[in-house]
Amino acid sequence: MELTQADRQHLDKSKQDTGSLGNTDVGLKYDSGRVAHDFSCIHSKDLLPAEDGEEATKHFLQELVNILLAYINKSLKRSSKVLDFHYPHQLKEGLEGFSLELPDQPDNLEQLLVDCRDTLKYGVKTGHPRFFNQLSTGLDIIGLAGECTYESKFFSFYRFTYEISPVFILMEEVVLRKMHSIIGWPEEDGDGIFCPGGTMSNLYSVLLARFHLFPVVKTHGMSAIPRLALFTSAHSHYSIKKSAAVLGIGSENVIVGLVPFYVNATAGTTVYGAFDPLNEIADICKHHGLWMHVDAAWGGGLLLSNKHRVKLQGIERAHSVTWNPHKMMGVPLQCSTILVKKKGLLQECNQLCAEYLFQPDKHYDVSYDTGDKSIQCGRHVDVFKLWLMWKAKGSEGFEAQINHCLENAEYLYYKLKRRSDFQLVFKGKPEHSNVCFWYLPKRLQSILPSPERDRELHMVAPKIKTKMMEEGFTMIGYQPLEDKVNFFRCVFSNPATQREDVDFLIDEIVRLGCEL
Repeated sequence: MELTQADRQHLDKSKQDTGSLGNTDVGLKYDSGRVAHDFSCIHSKDLLPAEDGEEATKHFLQELVNILLAYINKSLKRSSKVLDFHYPHQLKEGLEGFSLELPDQPDNLEQLLVDCRDTLKYGVKTGHPRFFNQLSTGLDIIGLAGECTYESKFFSFYRFTYEISPVFILMEEVVLRKMHSIIGWPEEDGDGIFCPGGTMSNLYSVLLARFHLFPVVKTHGMSAIPRLALFTSAHSHYSIKKSAAVLGIGSENVIVGLVPFYVNATAGTTVYGAFDPLNEIADICKHHGLWMHVDAAWGGGLLLSNKHRVKLQGIERAHSVTWNPHKMMGVPLQCSTILVKKKGLLQECNQLCAEYLFQPDKHYDVSYDTGDKSIQCGRHVDVFKLWLMWKAKGSEGFEAQINHCLENAEYLYYKLKRRSDFQLVFKGKPEHSNVCFWYLPKRLQSILPSPERDRELHMVAPKIKTKMMEEGFTMIGYQPLEDKVNFFRCVFSNPATQREDVDFLIDEIVRLGCEL
């Protein structure tokens, strides 16, 4: 499609405008009032690689960038809401022209831009300074730049051979070597890959441990080896049990069984942020010849802090480590690694030497064809945003960021400790940035602990959370655990969060719950 001269003039006028977009009867406009291009007559087939599609493509992407900039600015403003909550039936039925239904005929680009804007509008702003609900929070601009760069079709090559992904293969090698050295492993040893999340990283650790002790399982299956058991703590991540189920070991053979082969130690549990005693566990594993894995998905970032890395003392004795930079390091989701102490084991365990990909007689060193190390063939390029952020911050920048998050947790802990309307789940100072507590409405403060009081207290957090989500100004998670009734869990991983946000959270909980 060829643009008219009038269209070109309108498009040229809009080049420098970075305002947000609004839907009007003359197409999409900037807030400044200057008309951009009327995208209602343009469809995806008119964009590149269509002939004469360059101008339309450029201005469509500029409009999209404006939407993203407006969203980023709003996400970081404390005066904006964390979420604009709607119930599932409301979103399914459609809101203000936003529909999830798929059409038979193509929508025009104006509708697609509206859809992009509304998708962001009705989602949760996890980068907001007052979002405390998950372990992965924050919005790092350099990380976002890295995400956008390699998500372009030009760069989103599958990473399985050096010939199609030379820079990212070498970049991964450099980043993994850096992480090995931080753990305390010799740089010449060690291996690893980036994985689609901590669950897959933990699954790799069980897979490797089983292969290391019983290599025959790769070709002859579970019937050729003894019935196995693996050990983990009661508060470990559920992915350990899931890995046992997926790999045919059986979820009931976690903790108990016939032939122990693997021990999972957790460095930063999901709910409490607790750290298992790694050196003591390593002593037992060494004595009995067991594979030791450390799930440091949440706690691994503390290795970058000189003040807090002591909590992971003994991690260098592990055979494998899971570390998720998309948590404490603030890298955009997803960014997870499985780090392995023994070089070559990933390759031995997983390679099948597909000849159409992994030819041994290539003109370069084929050890850089890393695709056969993984269960997958192609993998998402997760290393680039981490590499770019590391270049931008340095290790010192990550350290300051992590220390700040734990200082926020300590601030909340001491604030709650001094109040009669809150009760901490644990009296001691938190090991990580998790702070767990109950809010006590006035009517419960004078009641002695009893089953009846617990039943009443169990309903407090869900009721407050419901009101909190409907109003949308902050967000925090809750859960029961073992014999403890529903309690709030506040986690800090967003460097944008300040003490004023912690104060706001406390005030909101009191405001929403005082009449319960």
